[in-house]
Amino acid sequence: MTAVRKVAIAGSGVAGLAAAIQLAKAGVQVDVFEAKPELGALGSGISLQGNALRVFDALGAWDDIRAAGFAFEGLNVRAPGPGAPVVAALPDVKTGGPDYPAAMGMPRPELARILLEHAQKAGANVRFGARITDLDARANEAVAVTVDGEPAGEYDLLIGADGLNSTVRELIGIQTKPEPTGMGIWRTFVSRPAEVERSELYYGGPVYIAGYTPTGEDSMYAFLVEKAQDRFGVSDEEATRIMLEESRAYDGPWNAIRADLEAGAHANYTWFTKHLVEEPWNRGRVVIIGDAAHSCPPTIAQGAAQGLEDALVLTELLVQRDAVDQQLWDDFHARRLPRAKAVVEASVQLGQWQIDGNRDADAGGLIFGIAQQMAVPA
Repeated sequence: MTAVRKVAIAGSGVAGLAAAIQLAKAGVQVDVFEAKPELGALGSGISLQGNALRVFDALGAWDDIRAAGFAFEGLNVRAPGPGAPVVAALPDVKTGGPDYPAAMGMPRPELARILLEHAQKAGANVRFGARITDLDARANEAVAVTVDGEPAGEYDLLIGADGLNSTVRELIGIQTKPEPTGMGIWRTFVSRPAEVERSELYYGGPVYIAGYTPTGEDSMYAFLVEKAQDRFGVSDEEATRIMLEESRAYDGPWNAIRADLEAGAHANYTWFTKHLVEEPWNRGRVVIIGDAAHSCPPTIAQGAAQGLEDALVLTELLVQRDAVDQQLWDDFHARRLPRAKAVVEASVQLGQWQIDGNRDADAGGLIFGIAQQMAVPA
């Protein structure tokens, strides 16, 4: 017996699809409503820590994800300037435990495709071009969902996994919203030089951080973190020019990255945001998870992992309990709020130290401490 028999999910990102997979596997009727007309994934690549990989295994998707990505151990820190010498080779805490790599990079579209396939295989119904526009939670017994102005049915639960600008969050009256942190990031998807076998970061030079992460045998994504600016109206050609110019202080594999940019690799730009809903994430039988509930800069690459953990913990409780009651919500928040808060605060602090130019801050100690916390299953 599960606590729910019919569930609606807003959003087809990692958190939404992870929840869909677990619920559908348990025999729950699941309808996923995605506002976009087709499966899409912004950005070029994604870094996944071991605790995210542990969730993928629980979903039954780990074998496919491992085959589509590039697993690695550790992190290199390089200096800007001629030769880009490696000044530190740092080990990673295996946050997923000994059975998983410390980290993995992979193309975002591949991750989205694999999770969608597993959700549909499990029996979830995924509708694209379908935006939830209203809801009516009736006496804490059911939720009536409206999609694009038309009634879509009643559900035992609505999960809002609809991202940073969540409609569900707004519909249930939660006022917390993402705020800029003061940093912006350029990303591009390029070929992988053979010497790049793990994530590498460069501190110093004209931007806060320059780096790249391998995502496959022949691919990687590269990024430049700068002071947040109004870059959103620039043309593709101007975006490429900016990324080329800002990267010229960085040698080594950045020479190959620039060659790919000059050959037509696309550059995209976003701002880092931060927010955490510190009040309960649910209002009756409507709950938000993932980026709808919390966001942070990717300074410790835990954003996707936290959304995946939200989904895993929530669905575990829904499948193991026989009622959606206050005890379920208390247990969910006790397991998720402190953990998400620790990640958000640490990620924001690491970025702020960069903005402030604080050279005395113990960034390594903060990262290691959070990694140790994440190594304990959610």
